[in-house]
This record gives sequence, C-alpha cells and structure tokens, in this order.
Amino acid sequence: MQQFKSFLPLTGLFTVIMLLSACTTNPATGRQQFAALMSPSQENQVGASEHQKIEQQYGFVTDKALSEYVQRVGASVTADTERSDVRYKFYIIDSPIVNAFALPGGYIYVSRGLLALANSEAELASVLGHEAGHITGRHSAERYSHSVIGTLGVGVLSAAIGSDGVSQALNLGSNLYLSSYSRDQENEADTLGLRYMTRAGYAPHAVPSFLYSLQRQTELEAALNGRAANQYNYFATHPATSDRVSKTRAESNAYPQDGADKREAYLSAIDGMVYGDSAKHGLIRGQSFYHPEIDFTYTVPDDFELTNSTAQVVASNKKGGVVIFDMAANEKALSPADYIRSSWLADAKLNTLERIDVNGMDAATASFSGQVSGKAAEIRVVAIKFKQGFARFQMAIPQNSSSSFVEDMKRLTYSFRPMSAAEKRDIKPYTLRLYKVKSGEDVKDVAAKMPFDREKEQRFRVLNAIPDGREVATGTRYKIIVEE
Repeated sequence: MQQFKSFLPLTGLFTVIMLLSACTTNPATGRQQFAALMSPSQENQVGASEHQKIEQQYGFVTDKALSEYVQRVGASVTADTERSDVRYKFYIIDSPIVNAFALPGGYIYVSRGLLALANSEAELASVLGHEAGHITGRHSAERYSHSVIGTLGVGVLSAAIGSDGVSQALNLGSNLYLSSYSRDQENEADTLGLRYMTRAGYAPHAVPSFLYSLQRQTELEAALNGRAANQYNYFATHPATSDRVSKTRAESNAYPQDGADKREAYLSAIDGMVYGDSAKHGLIRGQSFYHPEIDFTYTVPDDFELTNSTAQVVASNKKGGVVIFDMAANEKALSPADYIRSSWLADAKLNTLERIDVNGMDAATASFSGQVSGKAAEIRVVAIKFKQGFARFQMAIPQNSSSSFVEDMKRLTYSFRPMSAAEKRDIKPYTLRLYKVKSGEDVKDVAAKMPFDREKEQRFRVLNAIPDGREVATGTRYKIIVEE
C-alpha cells in the first residue's frame, strides 16, 4: 500500500467513450466486427491518459537494465505486425501479481510477478506477442469503447452491508479492473502472438509452456490461500480453458521448432529482481505487516490472513472477521475524533465515538451497526493521527463474536507503532536469485533454501516449471527466493 492515497489514484474513474458503431474488417484476422471502436488518434489519447493513472497507482520497476531488456524483447516481437500506425511501448509494473495487459495506443504492461514466473526469453516474448495481438485485433479498443475500466468500488464488505455511510467506511480502495477478453479474442491474440514471436525467431513451444506455468501458479495460490486464487491474476482477464491450451499447443506444433528459447539470457536479466511485495508497498511477514518507507508495523491475530495491495491491506479469517487498513490525508488538520465525525463517517449513525491513545499517538474509534453477508455485525473504525494524515483500521465484527475475538481486534489496533531500528535493518523485500545445483542436491535441498513457511518444494517447482516427480539437474541454474 502507498502513503495517504487511499481513494486517490483511480477512484471515481468510469471511462465512458461514446463512439459511432461501424462495421470493420480486422486487418490481422479478416474478421468482420460491428462494434463501437476508437480511431487510432483516440486510442493514443486514451492510452496516454490511462498510462498516467497506472503509473500513479502502481509505479514501474526502476531497474533500468531490466526495463530496457523487456523493451528490446517487445520491440523485436512487434517489429512486424499488421498495424504500422501503432508505436508499441513496454513497462514493468511494480506488483507481485502475475499479470499482463494492454491499453489502446500500444501500451503493454507486464508485472514483476509475471517476470518471476517466466523461465525464458521466449516465454516473455509469448506474453508480449499475445498482448500485441490484443492491440492489433483492436480488442483493447473494443473493451474501452464499452466502458470497461473503472473501480472495484466498495468491494467485498460494503457491497454486502445494508447501511448508509458504510460504502465510504469500508471502501476497499480502487484497482485497475479490465473486463475479461472473450474466448474468440483470446484465441485471436494467441494466434497473432504466435505469429509475431516466431517471426522474431523465438521457439513457439513457449506459448503452451507458459500457459502451463500460469495454471500451476493459480493452483498454488488457491492451495496457499485455502480459496480461489487472486482475482487480479492473469487468468482473471485472460480466461484459460483446456481447449485454449490444447489449441495453442497444436498451433505451436505447426511452426518450425528451431526458434530460440534464450533461457540463460532471461535468467541473467531477472537475477536480483525484487520478489513479492516491494518496500514501496509494504511487506507481509508472518502475521505482521511492515512498511519500512513509511515506518510503521502492526500485527493481526493468528487465524487472520493478510493480503496487500497498492491501496490497502486486508486481513480476514474464516469466521467472517475482516480488517481493512489504509491511510488518508488530513487536509483540514482535524483531530481523529473530528475526522471520523465530520469527514470520514459524516453520514453514518454512530453508536459510539471516543478518543483513545495508541502508543502515544492521538487516535479515535467509533462503531455503528451494519450487516455482513446478510448477518448483523458491528462495524468499528479507528483513525490514528500519523505523520501528515491518518492511519485507519476498518473492522467488521460479526454479531455474537466471542469476547476473545473482540479482544483480538483491540490488540490489533494497539499493535500499530513505528518500526524499531532492528526491524528497519532486518525486514527487507525478498530477492530472486539464481542457484547452480551442486552434485548430490535434489529439489527438496534447493527448495529448503527459500524463506517460506509453507509449500517450499511446490513453490520452487512452479517457479522453475519443474513437473512433479522430476528432479533438478546438477550444474543447472534455477531461480530461488532469498532474504538479503
């Protein structure tokens, strides 16, 4: 999460582009399409505008060498497409989520998480080619022409709470949301991406191999979280079906198989890249959240799972408890109590409002009644005066919760504090490094070097596209995650 930007970057953005419908023939696919489409100049305008919002919301990786590497691969893949009017531009989003997407006007984005998952330059080329295919096929323009970018709005909690004022209280912040491509659009982008990457000299088998890694990553996320995988991953906007995977495998077999893979060059390029959350957005370690750049930490109860994003941190458990943490500006120099009463929850009917002290910091808390998933709940908020603004907790406490649960929520609130000198020294982002396997080492030996509490071996296998049952090869370099 970022400092004092809870609702700023994309909130309220509902881009509605009203254009005349026209029947056109796609130059890349020959498909007749009757849709509201932008002109090339409008595509450039929309892309440039949304690009600024994406940069503000997520930020881009600042590693110049890595960024230039991705740009070179992208330039080679898009050197010969059917749209000579498009100038393609490539960016690495500073996010651990495995995703890639394209905007009208030639803007193509890949995340750090996706770069970590890929295992060759050819796999990266397959992703960039696929996204270029969406631009060539005008799929991105079609989506934007139908108002598909906006906010996720009030999200998980407030969408299910029937109380005035709760939408603001429990706003989950905003996330860039692009509607899913259709199956036809995905198939077209796969076909075009294969065409572009093989023209650039890359091995066509990288397309189905990377799809396989994506599927395994999605399954791993689901196993780790005990529920469906993150809705913002690649498959949320690029639906994967078994027939699509089979289709890409069949199509790739129809191309010459002597293309380049460039595994070693790719691994060298991503060696040293930040893995997972970055210091800019804060770090989850066990049950604690640390933000070295803003200088604070807090701890959630043992049965809660933490999830970080650019706008907020969400903690939830299987009993229906949810805690949302974010930060907000204090432009009117209000006290915490006045901020809750006159700004944050001005329209809510508060049951309580009291001033509290959180580790020497002025704070206030209030509660009001609501519903979560149709069941009565107490909604409690806490505003802590912190630096130039407020640190905010928003809690949903199901009715008839035990006294120990309520005490856990209090302890969570009062755990908020500045980081110690030792924590600032020791709490660092994870780093992706390369490890050359020594004689006698197996998958378990290498996976044990990684700093995770669960599923070390499966994380290592998915990260390196090693099928279950297969062993590592002596003298071969593999990706591992380390604390440095």
